[in-house]
Amino acid sequence: MDYIDEVLAELKEKYADQTEFLQATQEVLESLRGVIAEKEDVYRHEALLERLVEPDRQILFRIPWVDDKGNAKVNRGYRVQFNNAIGPYKGGLRLHPSVNLSIIKFLGFEQIFKNSLTGLPIGGGKGGSDFDPKGKSDREILAFCQSFMTELYKHIGADTDVPAGDIGTGAREIGYLFGQYKRIRNIYEGVLTGKGVTYGGSLARTEATGYGLLYLTQEMLRCNGYALEGKTVCVSGSGNVATYAIQKAQQLGAKVVTASDSTGWVYDSEGIDIDLLKQIKEVKRARISEYAKARPSAEYHEGRGVWQIKCDVALPCATQNELCIEDAQLLVKNGCIAVAEGANMPTTLEATKYLQQNGILFAPGKAANAGGVATSALEMSQNSERLNWSFDEVDNKLKGIMISIFHNMESAAKRYGQEKNYVAGANIAGFDKVANAMLAQGIV
Repeated sequence: MDYIDEVLAELKEKYADQTEFLQATQEVLESLRGVIAEKEDVYRHEALLERLVEPDRQILFRIPWVDDKGNAKVNRGYRVQFNNAIGPYKGGLRLHPSVNLSIIKFLGFEQIFKNSLTGLPIGGGKGGSDFDPKGKSDREILAFCQSFMTELYKHIGADTDVPAGDIGTGAREIGYLFGQYKRIRNIYEGVLTGKGVTYGGSLARTEATGYGLLYLTQEMLRCNGYALEGKTVCVSGSGNVATYAIQKAQQLGAKVVTASDSTGWVYDSEGIDIDLLKQIKEVKRARISEYAKARPSAEYHEGRGVWQIKCDVALPCATQNELCIEDAQLLVKNGCIAVAEGANMPTTLEATKYLQQNGILFAPGKAANAGGVATSALEMSQNSERLNWSFDEVDNKLKGIMISIFHNMESAAKRYGQEKNYVAGANIAGFDKVANAMLAQGIV
């Protein structure tokens, strides 16, 4: 049994119930076989993979708060600080009922490589809670966020661990969290990213993940003889990533025809009306079904189904494992040429392999959705310098980072005889930098 198989077997024995974490580690380590084989004796001697797959620390805590009826509630909070070999821990806070340790660990593990790919000095971490902000009043969310930060503040800092937003954690939540941190610590520092521009946030941060997804997708298509302009695009989701992916795709000349949420999805044959979508999801915080009611050209369907619509490019931007083998088969059948992940691990392993085997260009989330964390790191830089950059300045830096990510993963894949396998390329490029840093710093 080789080194990678030994580590995977040990993980499966120790964490049999953590399915998302096991999926993420298997996907990464399997693609690193050629890299590990070159220095297997060194890596084994230094226990590098064992140290890579075990977080530096896992912080679990309770979050007591009081609802509008005066009832006490308790949620579970998480912060997994995975690896800081190349910089402070960096990763979002997810607020969703599905949150558990397996999901936070998978996200934190992915974040190591995603952050490495940006070329910026940030390590990997993730956190969150099983709290559901949907249907809660502003006062209830304030009460939760203040209680959450009352424990979290002990473990974070501008040079230690810098959380950000994620599913369920938007500008409102980041503001409440930052206010409580400042109140407790009596210090004004860039401890969170995704802040409002009036108190240390960065222009273009809201748009960054969606815009970055399209910059990388456009470059991937260009380097393979295609143009994004004129293509039909299917997008899943209607949150921050999906919304700004739709907006940027349209700006680049593509036609986006779908969007979705947890209740259903819409197909708009004339192209998604981005202003209407923003009004419904960002202002009214309503369900996607309201879009079809306000748009004569749109159809609403309950449940899943986005990927049955014929498209050239598919952008899954909702949540993990949303694109399964049946969806992949439909995309191939309908002539799709490219899939780029806007969410974290939205495509199952089986579906990913099927898409690759059938010649679909596939950009993994750790590369394709790295624009958000890249711009968070740019926000950290602005905070450190006490400066604010213009929207165009940040956007241009973001575009350059995303294009570099594509070429780094493309060249890494070629170097190990896996041309056009961008999953392997992203993992290899991200791993090399982190592994070298870990070896240089000793057994820590």
